[in-house]
Amino acid sequence: MSEKRRLGAGLAAGLAAIAVRLEERRRAAAAAARAAEEREIRPDPPAVQALPRATARPADAGAVVPYSMRVAAEIGWRLLILAGTVWVLMKVIGTIQLVVLAFVAALLITALLQPFVARLKRAGVPRGLATAITFIAGFIVMGLVGWFVVWQVMENIDNLSSSLQDGVAELKKWLLNSPFHVTDAQINQIAKNLQDAIGSNSKALTDAGLQGVTWVVELLTGILLAMFSTLFLLYDGNNIWNWCLRLFPQAARGALGGAGPRAWRTLTLYVRGTVIVALIDAVFIGAGIFALGVPMAVPLAVVIFLAAFVPLVGAVASGVVAVIVALVTQGPVTALAVLGVVLLVQQIEGHVLQPFILGRAVKVHPLAVVLSVAAGSLVAGIGGAVVAVPLAAVANTVIGYLRSYGHEAEMAELGDAPDTSGPAKAPDTPGTHGVADTETAPVDASGVSRERAQGPEKPGGPRGPEGPQESAG
Repeated sequence: MSEKRRLGAGLAAGLAAIAVRLEERRRAAAAAARAAEEREIRPDPPAVQALPRATARPADAGAVVPYSMRVAAEIGWRLLILAGTVWVLMKVIGTIQLVVLAFVAALLITALLQPFVARLKRAGVPRGLATAITFIAGFIVMGLVGWFVVWQVMENIDNLSSSLQDGVAELKKWLLNSPFHVTDAQINQIAKNLQDAIGSNSKALTDAGLQGVTWVVELLTGILLAMFSTLFLLYDGNNIWNWCLRLFPQAARGALGGAGPRAWRTLTLYVRGTVIVALIDAVFIGAGIFALGVPMAVPLAVVIFLAAFVPLVGAVASGVVAVIVALVTQGPVTALAVLGVVLLVQQIEGHVLQPFILGRAVKVHPLAVVLSVAAGSLVAGIGGAVVAVPLAAVANTVIGYLRSYGHEAEMAELGDAPDTSGPAKAPDTPGTHGVADTETAPVDASGVSRERAQGPEKPGGPRGPEGPQESAG
């Protein structure tokens, strides 16, 4: 009986243990089911799975800057560097302004005289003798013109002074009888104020006189530098150009070797055309002034000739001087007649002479002419105004040729260029191939085609008109 009880107790304990395990499994299953239901009803948002790329900072901060702003910034800092470079260059030019203006004047004089050297050499005259003849004759002519102007002014200064006094008296009489009700006391007070101003500023006038002496010394120094530079440019222009080419990388010498002759031809045509136009203006305006009986007609004609080298401003200034002299010496009627002559000749010059003589060779937009003259006068005064327009014309030619050269080089790299045997003709620039086009330049473009197809023939750059020469450097 006791054994049956023990077996029943063990069986009951086993069943109880099995029931406990089943209950634990049921609870675990129920908990898992509840967890699954909770995930289905309210799933856990992936806090660090879906949002990292949307909320994290980009690795490149420039990626958030708009494209237009990045382009503007790229252009802006390049413009700042360019402006800084130009500013430094202007400071350097201002420091050595005398040397720069003297050399530029030598370039202009060389462009005027070099064709005569070329003609003498073609006639069989040795290069040194041709250079000496042209140099001496050219500067003698320019010196005689300057001496003639000074002599005429000194000869007529007394007549002009007396005419000026008579003109002032006539002006005073007209003011007294004019409807402006000017009294004699007011005119005398104005004269007294002028005398007091001159007396109180005597020291300033003295200083200005001393500065005038310094200016004369600098002028003489600049003339000597210009003469010295002109002599070497006439005699050894080819070697000087070849030496300048060697300062640039060899890959750039082909383009520069083609741009150089074209720039020189443009400068030569500009100087030659300006001289012709200025001579025509001086002759016709001087003849009109002489026919009207205005004194110092010849010196005024020379002033008109020299002022024509400053575009726009020079013609106006010389015309005003002629009208003032006519007004002081001959009266308002003659002054109006002189004004008519000046305006007529200048209209013919602007609409007929300059387009016909200069043509498209040195064509520069009138706005560019005005801005160039203004900028040149601000930087270097009258000298800067004289050289501003030829500089703009040369820059226009060089930029046009280099653009054409680069386009042709790109076409050649792509294999689409039909002909790379010679340099392309620059837009708005006259053709410069052949001897007829390069006879007035210190360098020749005959070797440029080889440089463009095969690279530079030698470090010295293109050959001159007389064949290969030794380098000057």
